[in-house]
Amino acid sequence: MKMVINATLKKLTAEQKFMISVIIVNGGNYLYNLILGRVLGPEQFADAALLITFLLVLSFIAMTFQLSTAKFSVIFENDVFKSFINIIYKYSSIIGLIFGVLMILFSKNLQVLFNTQSSSMFIIFGIGVPIYFIMSVNRGVFQGSKKFDSLAITYQGEMLSRLIITLVLIYITSLQSSILVALGIAISFLFGLLPFRSEDIALTKKHILPPTQSRYIIKFFILTAFYELTQIIINNSDILMVKHYFEIYEAGLYASLALIGRVVYFVAWMFVMLLLPKVVQKQKDGEAHAPVLFKYVFYITLLSAAIVTGCYLFPEFVINIMFGSEYISVAPLLWKYAIATSLFAISNIFAYYFLSLDQYIPVILSALLGVSQVVLIIFFHNTLLEIVIMQIIAMAILLTFQILFFIGYQKLSKKSSTNH
Repeated sequence: MKMVINATLKKLTAEQKFMISVIIVNGGNYLYNLILGRVLGPEQFADAALLITFLLVLSFIAMTFQLSTAKFSVIFENDVFKSFINIIYKYSSIIGLIFGVLMILFSKNLQVLFNTQSSSMFIIFGIGVPIYFIMSVNRGVFQGSKKFDSLAITYQGEMLSRLIITLVLIYITSLQSSILVALGIAISFLFGLLPFRSEDIALTKKHILPPTQSRYIIKFFILTAFYELTQIIINNSDILMVKHYFEIYEAGLYASLALIGRVVYFVAWMFVMLLLPKVVQKQKDGEAHAPVLFKYVFYITLLSAAIVTGCYLFPEFVINIMFGSEYISVAPLLWKYAIATSLFAISNIFAYYFLSLDQYIPVILSALLGVSQVVLIIFFHNTLLEIVIMQIIAMAILLTFQILFFIGYQKLSKKSSTNH
């Protein structure tokens, strides 16, 4: 049996191994959330879910550094690459420190804003923030150089340590659950640093990039940061606003709904990791890159259809198995929320494809639709159903615009190549 497994693993490509690893990591993260939901109950889980949402927000901000590092790890070579790596580590550390300190300073305000039981959970989380930014640059190097084995280990280490440490703390101590969850998250960042690629890092030397490369990096970085901001708005504003507008119990119910409905989005991240370096490399080599997009859109659409169908046919069964009977009242909303996240996941693949090609318009479209989602929820939030419907409307419009832009972009590209 062991020989069969080893022979099968040898046949797999690095990308296929990474995809399997991401599925395992997402499964572990899901298990982490499900166990917390069952152990803590809706009210305490509302605070835990807020911390998990903060973790997602942090991951989107840090993703700007990861994607920038991944892209320019493909493009830059030799001394230019060495200078770039040292510069991006420097700025990621500074930004991480700024965000961490701000979270600590405004911990009391965050407690009031989100109706949490403690402000200490924000302080603990803030201490871990700078480590997360350094971890993201390290991952970006592995992603860009297509060292998917090392990249997989960093994700597995973060997931496993968070799961084990948080559960051990909950069962052996009597401290407030939100504080223990924050501790588990912060400590897991240290494990996510491993393996750390220390090559080419020289902190004592002064590193300067040629003006042309510097402008290119700044342009891409700003574009990516702007898009990640729209990701934060679209993907997390609903949970934060529900936590603000609704009672703790309802916020906990909605958090469980969001977690189940977002499974398709979490899996879509696996394809984003593979998409960006492939598209950048094909553009660099002058090869066609649209087929890469088609392949990943097909995978996500197929997965989305399966999840929405399952949520529609067996909503109570899914809720009961994952979170328990305490959460069963949100079962009718499950398939609707899955539609909203599926539309977003598919449009997200389009957006990252264009981001790889330095196209601005899809990013602006995402920003406009992200803001419109928030505005819609501000005006229509009488029930949880209203909030879900507003998201479906916003995401359907976003995906329509992304597809129309892609069609237009393809026509222009063909016309341009014909003229040349």
